[in-house]
Amino acid sequence: MIKWCGWRVIMGSARRAGRAFFPLDDELALLPGALTPGLQEDLVRLGVWMPFGRAAQELAHFRRTVVSRPTAERLTEAAGAAYVGLQTAEVARLEREAPVAPVGPARLFLSVDGAMVPVVGGEWAEVKTLVIGEVQPPVVEDGALVVHTGQHSYFSRLAEAETFQRLALVETHRRGVERAGAVGAVTDGAEWIQKFIDHHCYQATRILDFPHAGEHLNAIGQAHWGVASAEAQDWLGLQLHTLKHDGPAAVLAEVRRLLALQPPESAAASDMAYLEKRAAQMQYPTFRAAGWPIGDGAVESANKLVVEARLKGSGMHWARPHVDPMLALRNIVCSDRWEEAWPQIVSTLRQQAQQRGTERRHQRRTARNSATIQPTASVQSAAPLPPHSRRTPR
Repeated sequence: MIKWCGWRVIMGSARRAGRAFFPLDDELALLPGALTPGLQEDLVRLGVWMPFGRAAQELAHFRRTVVSRPTAERLTEAAGAAYVGLQTAEVARLEREAPVAPVGPARLFLSVDGAMVPVVGGEWAEVKTLVIGEVQPPVVEDGALVVHTGQHSYFSRLAEAETFQRLALVETHRRGVERAGAVGAVTDGAEWIQKFIDHHCYQATRILDFPHAGEHLNAIGQAHWGVASAEAQDWLGLQLHTLKHDGPAAVLAEVRRLLALQPPESAAASDMAYLEKRAAQMQYPTFRAAGWPIGDGAVESANKLVVEARLKGSGMHWARPHVDPMLALRNIVCSDRWEEAWPQIVSTLRQQAQQRGTERRHQRRTARNSATIQPTASVQSAAPLPPHSRRTPR
């Protein structure tokens, strides 16, 4: 905790000594400001889950401590920015030192997707999120074999694809993606996501999200029979069953047959091109037999629960510099990593406060030295008065 260190007397004058950290502050992990460490942690954690004004109200209710909404916002965003800085520095270290990655589990799942959030100026910007989890043994649910994933962790940033791909190294390295026994990447097949997989785990089994394949098949059926027609729905159900149990060959042949009956400029042609390009990612019978999930529900849930639940509230508009700090905190709290990350945040905040204190003391010292030297210089530069101008005081 920053404290005033009393008064000191120099050259017969009293002067305030300024603020400094006591040695005991390090042992107690005290933070700058009026709140105790526990209160500040509680306030920040509340601010991660709810609007800042409500976080301040809840702190007053549960801890009998009154803070303002701006204080809740400032402290929460400072904590998030500290963690963003830590992760960015760790990426630079990994790139510089190239340490051996930790050994990952036998089977890892990953997926990447984007979600839109409102930013200042009435605009919307895409937040990209990576989710990594462990593949669990298949189970029978309602007579069908289902594969779930667990132990999810998240990494989100408001960034372009290449920047996000680089920064996500901090999470793929931590989870041991590079040295996992096997990795299954279930995605919507976007080109930027394929580049992401190339970069982090080229050997991954690439799976097109089954519902996403269904969306394109649905568009093709509606283009032929009409929107919401019974014929289109019956056709779609048959194609999905064939795709899941027999693979894409027969389905793609049926789609080609339909397209041959439509004008060349039909909108369904783009859906067909999309599916044909990803035929290798639609080998669902093979994937299911190998115990892989075929849906990216985990990343869809991450978009809603990790990102949108906090950043897409009614009337919210985020300044772009404040988005990543909140995302970083949402990532750790939704990954159940708060106890691991908070001490790192505290250490960083204390280092930042000490650095600011050192800079302020240096500036004051420089200003005092300038004020002391300046009068002396002016006296030395003054020319002596000529003898005839000197007068004896009366």
